[in-house]
Amino acid sequence: MNSARRMALQYILLFGASGVSLPFAGLWFRAQGLSGAQIGVLLAAPMLGRIVTGPLLAVWADGFRTRRAPIALLGLVMAFGYGGAGLTDLFAVQAVCWFVGATAAAALIPLTDVMTMRLAARDGFTFALPRGFGSAAFVAVNVGMGAWLLTAPIDVIVVWLTVMGALIGVVAALALPREPVGDGAPLRKRDRFRGLGRLVVDPVFMTAIFAVGAVQAAHAFQYGFSAILWKTQGISEAVTGQLWAFGVVVEIGLMWLFEPWRRRVGIGPWSMLVVGSIAAVIRWTAMAFAPPLWLLWPLQALHALTFAATFLAGVQIVEKLAPRDSQTAAQTLSSVLSAGALIGLATAASGPLYDRFGAGGYAAMAVMSAVGLLAALPLRSRLA
Repeated sequence: MNSARRMALQYILLFGASGVSLPFAGLWFRAQGLSGAQIGVLLAAPMLGRIVTGPLLAVWADGFRTRRAPIALLGLVMAFGYGGAGLTDLFAVQAVCWFVGATAAAALIPLTDVMTMRLAARDGFTFALPRGFGSAAFVAVNVGMGAWLLTAPIDVIVVWLTVMGALIGVVAALALPREPVGDGAPLRKRDRFRGLGRLVVDPVFMTAIFAVGAVQAAHAFQYGFSAILWKTQGISEAVTGQLWAFGVVVEIGLMWLFEPWRRRVGIGPWSMLVVGSIAAVIRWTAMAFAPPLWLLWPLQALHALTFAATFLAGVQIVEKLAPRDSQTAAQTLSSVLSAGALIGLATAASGPLYDRFGAGGYAAMAVMSAVGLLAALPLRSRLA
């Protein structure tokens, strides 16, 4: 099995887990008798905690000789955390276990992205190819788990997440390539922290990943309240699932078809980021007017730009601006902003926005995307 196929298997397992945790974790918590406030705390805590845990785990991961070693360990920690949450009825213990499992699961994605980028450069495949298999797995398990829950007990959610974590650990240890972390011996911890510090004080790097993070985090209102809003418009849960699946299918198409062409013709990450930001402003502005069903389909198609294009731009920005020995820290810092601090804050704000403005809350996401666009515009000379 070549390296591209091995990384595709890793992404299938990673997104086979997030395709269940993102849409269905709240259902499992509700079945445990938790209140809405308690559920909100459990879901938001790992996101906001990534401000601290993300950089620390990146520095820790760069202390290994191979990139697969920390991935394998984090997979087992993920299984331990989610499994522990399923074995207790005590809220405090559930909160700690869920935090551990979700933190490990979130850290696995930037570590896997860094490894895939290095292998793609060495072995000549496109990064988006294995990453697209992850998106396909997300759609499959989302639909599959929804159908399974019609007859299965609600605890299959946490059992699934536990099994996925264990499989990630085993597959990483046995099947992933032995890609080294650096060019020689592992860096000393002091040098790893120094590398992280250089990135934090680099204004171009931090502005670039803030721009990416702002556009990515602007999806928060869609993630939390699209299904509720569509239901008030008379759109059924089945059609809601189809709308979500359509957006991800178009995303896969961009990764598998457009991305290889883009690399051949030399379109840089700055152009991808700007196009994605403009698409996000258009998408969320239109969504603020509660558009009819026929218009939702093309708006969902914009997910390929608002999410996939900006995600790929972010990955390439890290590859372009960060030194080789700081790639893990750089990718994790980017992930901390987009999938941690910014989306955590946007998620926390989305509830009050929905209560007061309904679909009008999307307007705040349009503003957030515009801020990302404005941050990206001056960076053309460094990122083109």
